[in-house]
Amino acid sequence: MRSEPATIRDVREGGKRALARALSTIETDSARAEAIALLDAAAREPRGHVLGLTGPPGVGKSTLTDALIRLWRDGGETVGVVAVDPSSQITQGALLGDRTRLKTDPDDHGVFVRSMAARDRLGGLSDDALGAVVLMRAIFDHVIVESVGIGQSESDIATIADTTVLCIQPGSGDALQFMKAGVMELPDIVAVTKADMQEAARRAAADVEGALTLTRPGTGWSAPVILVSATTGAGVDRLLGAVADHADWLGGAGRLAARRAAQTGAWIVQAVRSRYGTEGLKAVVADLPSTSADAPFSAAECWCRKALRRLAAGAGGA
Repeated sequence: MRSEPATIRDVREGGKRALARALSTIETDSARAEAIALLDAAAREPRGHVLGLTGPPGVGKSTLTDALIRLWRDGGETVGVVAVDPSSQITQGALLGDRTRLKTDPDDHGVFVRSMAARDRLGGLSDDALGAVVLMRAIFDHVIVESVGIGQSESDIATIADTTVLCIQPGSGDALQFMKAGVMELPDIVAVTKADMQEAARRAAADVEGALTLTRPGTGWSAPVILVSATTGAGVDRLLGAVADHADWLGGAGRLAARRAAQTGAWIVQAVRSRYGTEGLKAVVADLPSTSADAPFSAAECWCRKALRRLAAGAGGA
């Protein structure tokens, strides 16, 4: 007999065990009405700020995540982490297990790390990962989403993050590749990692600053480029300051509400496409709401059912 998913209050008060159970339900039985209701409630009660970390494998995202966790916990703030890994082709589970590289105290109830598989979304966020972030956002002061970051899939992070940090490393040629892929239009902040490489890091920062002036549209926010060495701690305070500044900027003129409304609309489109492909999306796209629903996960399930019915009706008439 299946146990019922907890309410948001139950999860908040139940500690790591309650949160782990809720996340397991999302991963294994996300179509259940009770699970959808839990996610809708979490979407209506965002407590924390979501920081998205993206960039190519090996750039040092996990090390940077570890440094950010320590600083926020030292300040008494709670942190949830969703580390999105490539999937095993056999089990569909997380392949790298990023949480094994994070040095967190298992007895510290102010931090929770969950590795989740990208499944069939190479480098991107699965629907389950998105639900996990929404749930954690209702629980913690800060949520870090660490994506695999392969090629143009960095853009997936924008569907959930309030602040997106693009990580690049010196001497990799990342700036040029990201310009080609249009990725430079995405970050709110750029972190040049491994800044202890000194001159190479400064050259990389200069390249990125030039790329941002060429590709970033006028938004009213100028993305800072910050040299960071997570191993020595250099620049991490400045990065946190930039994240706080961006959060303050989002808080003005309704920008955060507008960004999250656009994201929830994108979740519905993503859910239909991931379940029924491009043809399924075409079947309902003309009728999809232009603004986000108050209950986005229920809305996504509803539109998925409509797509299925329309696809079936079309097949029957063929």
